[in-house]
Amino acid sequence: MQVATTSSITPQQMAHLRQQAEDMEGVFLNTLTKEMFAGIKSSEDTNFGGGFGEETWRSMQSEQLANTMAEHGGLGIADQLMGELVALQEAANTSKTLFIPGTGVYGK
Repeated sequence: MQVATTSSITPQQMAHLRQQAEDMEGVFLNTLTKEMFAGIKSSEDTNFGGGFGEETWRSMQSEQLANTMAEHGGLGIADQLMGELVALQEAANTSKTLFIPGTGVYGK
């Protein structure tokens, strides 16, 4: 996303906003992939044995898959969020109010 040259958003703020948007998309994709893996039966009858170890591995696998997807463009949710985050940050900068993305905290 490009920001006009008259923007009050610093490059550091823009990088932070981008990271926040990608993190949010990662959370969504993690939920999505966990649901996808939830429908797979445990492999108790195979060599892997199923049980707690397999459940833990599937959880880590879905988290890594979601993070990788988000880092490489994901579904475009982060791009859509950037517009809103930039607008909020711009408004906060213009009103000389500190806005900390992801926390909803405003202060002077």
